Amino acid sequence: MMSGGVAGAMASAPAGVVWTKTCVVLKRELGEATFGSWLGQAALRETGDEVCLVAATGVARDWIARHAWRRIGELWAQNDPLGRRLDLKSRMEVDFEAPATIAATVAASATAAESVQGSAAPEVFEIEAAPAAARHGRLLGLQDRFAFDTFVAGPSNEFAFAVARRVATWSDGHFNPVVFHGPYGFGKTHLLNALAWEAMRNEPSKRVVYLTAERFTSTFVKALQDKQTSAFKDELRNADLLLIDDVHFVAGKTQTQEELFHTLIALVEDGRRVVMTADRSPTEISEMEPRLRSHLQAGLVCGIEPADRTLRLGILERKLQTLAQQGKFLPSAKPEVMQFLADRFTDSVRELEGALNTLVARVGGDVARLTLDEAQTILRPHLSCNERKVTVDQIQKTVAEHYGLKQADLISERRARAVARPRQVAMWLAKQITVRSLPDIGRRFGGRDHTTVLHAVRRIESLKAEDPAIARDVDVLLRKLRG
Repeated sequence: MMSGGVAGAMASAPAGVVWTKTCVVLKRELGEATFGSWLGQAALRETGDEVCLVAATGVARDWIARHAWRRIGELWAQNDPLGRRLDLKSRMEVDFEAPATIAATVAASATAAESVQGSAAPEVFEIEAAPAAARHGRLLGLQDRFAFDTFVAGPSNEFAFAVARRVATWSDGHFNPVVFHGPYGFGKTHLLNALAWEAMRNEPSKRVVYLTAERFTSTFVKALQDKQTSAFKDELRNADLLLIDDVHFVAGKTQTQEELFHTLIALVEDGRRVVMTADRSPTEISEMEPRLRSHLQAGLVCGIEPADRTLRLGILERKLQTLAQQGKFLPSAKPEVMQFLADRFTDSVRELEGALNTLVARVGGDVARLTLDEAQTILRPHLSCNERKVTVDQIQKTVAEHYGLKQADLISERRARAVARPRQVAMWLAKQITVRSLPDIGRRFGGRDHTTVLHAVRRIESLKAEDPAIARDVDVLLRKLRG
């Protein structure tokens, strides 16, 4: 369950040993999937005589409190000879209370250890401590807010996150080049910026060059026009680390691809480092020159998948914490509001954060008192202009196909769980992504009463937090319906 480094740390940390014994029993009793979903990214923190279990998100904290806390308390008491009290908080609560003083000591897994330590006690690149490097970073076009400590890691991006941090240390044994690829709006630019800031902090004497592929192209074209190609080549080939964002932009541009190819070869052969991002794997960029595509594939290609629901909730909590620090209010919002945002904005982290920005801009510090209906009203113009129309009929057909049923089954009187649960999922979806009222939804499901629909909506909301399989089904169906 743990790497050698984490295991070694735990040997010297009695609380860690207690937590390890507790986890062994919990994993057996809860099952691998449930344990991994809710406790797999939890971390144990010690501050003096105080011990706290820190859940990855507020939603995970609430699930642990409802479904596992009593058992955790029993196991902790059995295994802790010092009889210490164990508290439970979310990562955001701990960060908000003491962002600079609390360090993570033990994680429930090696991956979780890296993720939690990175967010709880980060080695932040301090602008004031290195003004020259900060000015250089801004001249390169780097954004201050994109740092490793503000990047929320999860199953869909944790490998890319670990690779980026490794490259930023200038360690030997890295793959070259490294290509991060994934959908628009899921953190590639954030990761590249964070890598650049960290690399400059670790080795101020090294030369870091950051460019978007569009800027690479326009600068190269201007160099051709001004007969300054030698200066252009020297500028890039003297870099110790070259970072190019959105490299797919050069596809189809013959001369630009040729220049990028020779630049890549020169840097790699000289032992310099190259990191790029793309919206898809190099193998899928068919318009790219085969030699260039082949050399991009020869290094390490890291995919970044769309964020799952747990990660989206973590991103929202981190964003709310940032907004709260800027606006001087407590980082709190109703769980149903956060869950609505996580379920509605699944296609892009930028859209997800933008929706939260809109709510905070409208109500400020009163976001903690904002109800779900009020949040939906505020966001309705945004929702209507960004979401294609989905009908209840389409929802029924999609859900039936997903569960291997007929559409008629969902509007029938059948009450077997194999039909009733998909019917509840379909009702929940209808409430989330159509403008139909509860009575209208009920009529379209075989003339059922609005209270039946309300019960279905509440039941699926509860199951999403308890059952990873239901959460995955809902996530997949939302993506299918929204195209």
